[in-house]
Amino acid sequence: MRWDNLTRDDAAATPALFAADAVTTRTFDTPEFRGITFHEIRARSIINRVPGASRMPFEWTVNPYRGCSHACVYCFARKTHSYLDLDTGIGFDSQIVVKTNAPELLRRELASRRWTGEHIAMGTNVDCYQRAEGRYQLMPGILTALTERTNPFSILTKGTLILRDLELLRRASRVTDIGVSVSVGFTDGELWRTVEPGTPSPERRLDAVRTLSSHGIPCGVLMAPVIPFLSDSPEQLRATVRAIAEAGASSVTPLVLHLRPGAREWFTAWLTHHHPRLLRRYDALYEGGAYAPKWYQRRITGMVHDFAAEYGIGPYASGAHRKVSEESDAGTGEEPDAGAGSPPAQLTLL
Repeated sequence: MRWDNLTRDDAAATPALFAADAVTTRTFDTPEFRGITFHEIRARSIINRVPGASRMPFEWTVNPYRGCSHACVYCFARKTHSYLDLDTGIGFDSQIVVKTNAPELLRRELASRRWTGEHIAMGTNVDCYQRAEGRYQLMPGILTALTERTNPFSILTKGTLILRDLELLRRASRVTDIGVSVSVGFTDGELWRTVEPGTPSPERRLDAVRTLSSHGIPCGVLMAPVIPFLSDSPEQLRATVRAIAEAGASSVTPLVLHLRPGAREWFTAWLTHHHPRLLRRYDALYEGGAYAPKWYQRRITGMVHDFAAEYGIGPYASGAHRKVSEESDAGTGEEPDAGAGSPPAQLTLL
């Protein structure tokens, strides 16, 4: 295995990313990392307050990475790459910013007199267990720091790499409140291969749920996104809920696809290539903005809740990824749109 190293001192190259901190840019010449560039930085802060936190089910986050090799075509966080002067399409999937000092920085910030031990949510922007974590191994240090301070936290992930840290999670659960949720929006293998090409398969994610649950870590499933006209039929929803129940999930929380700027353009390009016949239907369904209409969201939520009751699991997820108001029909991300009029509490997608 070989790293090709390049230290960039030229802030003009990508000013939003490179002007603030020294950056080392690396490529890793192995199949799992081929085509991915890592930008290693030493972050100046790691515990971040969510803008518009009063509308969210959590207020503080830790994100050791920016950009995500999961390459989910609908990811709301794509827009955040534009703040770094990086591309929100392929660039978001392949230009990964790594906060290499995240564990040590978190330990220092948790020890600050100003920190009062609030809940910290992880995986709310990009996945902390994406493939890069296999190389950089930031999460063990992060989990250890949180455990040492008995600081409550939650994790939302599509990454089966979370099982590597099973013992750390068990240790944390003995001293503080933790929540773990795995995102599985559907079980259709063909749809998964094109819409979430960098993720473990839905079956592998459900295996992770099963393993976590069997080792005493209650694990909910965020059934997200439910993709209109592609994974939303009653038969598809029932099959997904049944698989979630059989995996031993403690709960299931459905969320309908939302298409904020950045994600909307990339998803539309994918739709044009794979399902052009649906373009007009999407234009009609999302003509009001980033979110599907309330009637549609309520219909999906109602069906999933009915199936959940039938299979004996609760409809809501645990930890920070918890029950939201049934009157809430629009999601918000790490950077909520000012004045967008979103209802106050709804969970974001990865």
